[in-house]
Amino acid sequence: MTVSGEARVTLEDGRHLDIYRSGPEDARVLLFHHGTPGSRAPFRDIENAAHRHGFQLVTLSRPGYGSSTRQPGRSVADVVADTVQVLDAVGADRCVVAGWSGGGPHALACGARLAGRVDGVLVMAGVGPYGFEDLDFMNGMGEGNIVEFGKAIEGEAALRPFLEEEREQMLQATPSQLVEAMGSLLPPVDKAQLTGELGEDLMANFHEALRLGVDGWLDDDLAFARPWGFDLSEVSVPTFLWQGSEDLMVPFDHGQWLAEQIPGVTAHLEPGEGHVSVVIGALDRMFSELAGVTCS
Repeated sequence: MTVSGEARVTLEDGRHLDIYRSGPEDARVLLFHHGTPGSRAPFRDIENAAHRHGFQLVTLSRPGYGSSTRQPGRSVADVVADTVQVLDAVGADRCVVAGWSGGGPHALACGARLAGRVDGVLVMAGVGPYGFEDLDFMNGMGEGNIVEFGKAIEGEAALRPFLEEEREQMLQATPSQLVEAMGSLLPPVDKAQLTGELGEDLMANFHEALRLGVDGWLDDDLAFARPWGFDLSEVSVPTFLWQGSEDLMVPFDHGQWLAEQIPGVTAHLEPGEGHVSVVIGALDRMFSELAGVTCS
């Protein structure tokens, strides 16, 4: 049987999480952690590639996004408990996980703390941790992200009004206007990708994420400015990392640094690729690697 559609999961502490499922009901689950900001709304390129490689795709809106209940003060590692309950809700004993951009740390948390249920991890242009002397976090970032993360370091009082203003602009923009507004974060190779269906899907994903406010975005940024709550040395499952040299959202240094820290990682450090192009141009290769991971 094929499943497709949105649902809501009630967690043990009474919070709710929005999820989306599609693909063969009895297929291996690929649980996808969205970027920042982001939501359960699927990217059709990712969804179709997941199905081609035999996966059932499950996405969730992190706390504070869409109508997922906010979890103030959450750390990156807090995603682990939520992931367990989502897997239980969809009847999946095991899964593989993927995370794009701000979803990368959340996927890694699952690889570190859920080895009993996670067989493999895919990090797609994933952000590195803040506060390490050998990783200059903002070196190579576009101006928009430098400003945003600077506000996150200052704290919620500085960050919230900035994000609220950004939200208003994002909700009113067309896909082409959004790409123009994100100009400092998009090299030409990424701008070329964000047309047609992909641009529409990015807009829909953002709209779902921010339709009730900026709490999820705020709490993601604050979590990235603090320790993640786990150590990368804890990652004990096969992990695949992809990063483009032209990325202005998550600089190439982040991918290089993570590749040196994650035990046994298979790293694809791709020259000439950006934050979007490195993902969209390699989905079949990415998911083929994940599909090749054996169940423990």
